[in-house]
Parts: sequence; structure tokens; C-alpha cells
Amino acid sequence: MRQTETGELYQSGLGDWADVSLLGIPLELGASEAGSIMGPAALRTAGLPALLGEMGYRVTDHGDLAQPAAVEPGLKDADAKACRNPGLIAAWTRLIHDRAYEMAKGGGVPVFMGGDHSLSMGTVSAMARHCRDTNRELFVLWLDAHADFNTPATTPSGNMHGMSMAFACGEPSLMPLLGDRPFVPVPPENVHIFGLRSIDKEERGAVRDKGIQVVDMRMIDQASVSILLQGILEKIEGRRAHLHVSLDVDFLDPSIAPAVGTTVPGGATYREAHLIMEMLHDSGLVGSLDIVELNPFLDERGRSARLLTELVTSLFGRTIIDRPARRIRVA
Repeated sequence: MRQTETGELYQSGLGDWADVSLLGIPLELGASEAGSIMGPAALRTAGLPALLGEMGYRVTDHGDLAQPAAVEPGLKDADAKACRNPGLIAAWTRLIHDRAYEMAKGGGVPVFMGGDHSLSMGTVSAMARHCRDTNRELFVLWLDAHADFNTPATTPSGNMHGMSMAFACGEPSLMPLLGDRPFVPVPPENVHIFGLRSIDKEERGAVRDKGIQVVDMRMIDQASVSILLQGILEKIEGRRAHLHVSLDVDFLDPSIAPAVGTTVPGGATYREAHLIMEMLHDSGLVGSLDIVELNPFLDERGRSARLLTELVTSLFGRTIIDRPARRIRVA
């Protein structure tokens, strides 16, 4: 249970014996490197559903979404030409949004297994819509080496996995991708990019101007992940909040997780990553999760998939030793 500023108690996302819903999203069209289509299968092979079940969660695996047919993306001609696969990304975004929204309404914790980071256009927009319906405030923790805040006008590659956060915050040029679904933008001040170490010039200006909260790797080196993450969680705690975590493999240092097409040296260490997951579990704030950019074609004997599985189970409460549960003070 958690307590809001008004003293109201309600069930947190990661409560004991909670329901967990898994959905595979085999999407690789938002990236330039083929292979992330195999990400959901690799996570299952690494044992993620079984391990969550062994921990006491009621796990429902909804399988994988099937490739949809391309649709008219609704973008301006110049914007559509600047993007790779806009018609297919629009179709995926609408399909993912619909399924993620239904999963959120069903209760429990939705876990979306990708697939490249363009899938978050569908998952985050669905969580924002669900939060509006349930009178909750959506916060996003973007664990990523990149800001993913490009637009069709600024993208150097045309890859739409680099536009997903801009879309979630209501970038006008990208909003037509959702079609006729209700679009509920995430307030930029509720977005926390954590672990940033690669950003394009025009992206940097947009992130600053929008007021996106950023923790880059220099800040982590100087202040530690625990202090910086605790500061974020304390701002959210006590509010009627839903925290959506989007975990990109490239958040991790490539020496421990090589299975990603956008490796950037200097990422989170094994221990830092586990500490983050343990702190997120202890917070009781997490309501949904993306696992993205896992590319088994680039992996080394499944080590990245196994590490991601370990991290997810840490997020759901797996520890080396038992720790006392957090006490809730009733007003």
C-alpha cells in the first residue's frame, strides 16, 4: 500500500502477489540495426516469466503482437520523408497503444518486452491515457544513454526510436502517429532521463527548453545513483502517481550488455543497475515497464538477456537477503 499527500492509501504497482502481464513487441523498424525483433523471445528463453512466477506473482503472458499492415501516418509530407518506415511505425504505435491500454485497465503491472524504443510511443501514450482515466499523475523514468527527443525536423538518421520521448511529450509533428486515439501528453517536468551520455545538438536544446529532467553520467559519477535516484523518487512519493520505467539496454555499459545496436561506452555498471532496480521496488511507485533494444543477434551467449532478466526480477523484489518491508504512516 502507498499513501498520497491527502492520506489516502492505495495498492502500489509492485504489491505482494500482484498480477504481472507480459506482452512481446517484436519491433525493429524504428532502428537501423536488425535484430531487436528477437528480443521478446530472448527474454522468455532467459526465463523471465518463470522467475516472476517463482517469486509469487501471477504471471500472464499475452504472447507477441503480430506485424500490422502499414497505415497512412498522417504526417506532413516533409516529415514523413524525413522518417524511416513512418507508415509501419504509425500502425505499430496504434496497435501497441490499444493493447497496452487494455492491459492497464485490467490491473496489475504491464511489462512490455521489445523490440526497439519506438514501441514506447504506444506504451507511454497508453499509460498517460489510463492515468487520466484513473486520476493519477504519470511520471516516466527513461533509463537510456540517449534522450530520444529528436523530431522529423532534427533527426540525423530518420530512425524513429530516437523520437519516442518527444512524441510522448506531445511533439506536434509526431502526434498524428496515434491516429484517432485520445492523445494525453506527458508533462515534460514529469520525465526523468537517467544515464544520458549521448545527445544530438538540436536535441540538447529541445530537452533544455522543454524542462525535461536529466541525470547524465557525469552527475552519476559525482553524486552516485542512489542519491540522484532517491531525489527523483522523493519528488514523486506521496502523490497519486504511476511511474512508468523504460529500460533501454544501452543504459548499461556495453561491457556487461553488448546486445544493442546503439552502444555507448561509459554506461551503468552491474551493481549500479541492480541498485536502481532495488530502489525502484522499495519505492512502491512503479506501475509499468518497457524493456527495449535487446538485440540477441549482437549478444554473447545470451549474457545481455540474462542480465536484463536479473534486473527485472530485482525490480519486482528479488534480493540476496530479506529486508524489512517499508512502513506506511497513516495520517
